[in-house]
Amino acid sequence: MTTFVPQSVQDALDAARLDGMKNKSRLRVATDDHVFPVLRMWKDGFSVEAADAPQLRGLVDLYDGTRHLSQCLIVASDEDAGEMRYEFKRATLAADQAPLDFYRAPDAPVALIAQDDMRL
Repeated sequence: MTTFVPQSVQDALDAARLDGMKNKSRLRVATDDHVFPVLRMWKDGFSVEAADAPQLRGLVDLYDGTRHLSQCLIVASDEDAGEMRYEFKRATLAADQAPLDFYRAPDAPVALIAQDDMRL
């Protein structure tokens, strides 16, 4: 029994696998003016389709749908089976508010009402 697969069949299988991963993933990586779907993501990197993405490097933003996940400094790692892999040099989680530079007690009031403002 042989395990030989013609190159045209292997190319078709790789293309179908990439299309399936692209449609299944909500993750996107955004550069200056372009957005690329993320095929896979792991702890210290991610991959995009090699045919779609150029050699990305530098600062990019990572999104899950429309939610901004992180801002990442990336470098291209390698290309294999139609996937271009990138590694994080730095990945900073995105926050929806500025960080505080002081401690806020969990039971602190949200606002204070002055006595002058209260009318009985």
